[in-house]
Amino acid sequence: MSDARSEILKRVRTALRDVPQQEQPSDVAVERSYRIRADASPEQLIAQFVERVREYKATVRIVTAPGLPAAIAEACAARGVRRLLGPVDIPPDWLPSSVDVLYDESLTYAQIDASDGVITGCALGIAQTGTIVLDGGSCQGRRVLTLLPDYHLCVVRAEQIVGLVPEAIARLAPAVREQQRPLTFISGPSATSDIELNRVEGVHGPRTLEVIVVEPA
Repeated sequence: MSDARSEILKRVRTALRDVPQQEQPSDVAVERSYRIRADASPEQLIAQFVERVREYKATVRIVTAPGLPAAIAEACAARGVRRLLGPVDIPPDWLPSSVDVLYDESLTYAQIDASDGVITGCALGIAQTGTIVLDGGSCQGRRVLTLLPDYHLCVVRAEQIVGLVPEAIARLAPAVREQQRPLTFISGPSATSDIELNRVEGVHGPRTLEVIVVEPA
């Protein structure tokens, strides 16, 4: 065991030395005086979400439902994308005739990695942070679908945008507790930095994130 690990464990044990062995986390009340709900209007939430997503160097388009297929076709044409991966339950009326969709019916990792990109929906978006959350639910498919392709086109409906992180966690809780789904939090394209703070994109997921926000008609 490394010296660093030993020191960390020693500090944890020291911090817990006065905690009774039978005590459970639920036995201790946690102060939660922070805000748990935003007081912004739906229009303000959309505007804040779009602003924050763009700050992460992601492309954002705002359309109404009838304009969604055209927006997807335009996004794909701009990148030369002819075939997208998609979960099996992706709505057919999202998809333009100019784009072929390869549905994920037990695709191999090699097939997923070799694709032009992937299109999905999401569980929700967080205006406060510009984060998109996937929970493996409707229109999202397997987690691997959005980790291997270099391009992710994500559709976010306006009603899926919440204001604050606590709101998001409350809404996501049933998927985690009752259905044990994994969560993926996406804040812009995948990126990391080395020790000299040189930014490298596409290391842990798509190098390019494009988001289409669908407002009510």
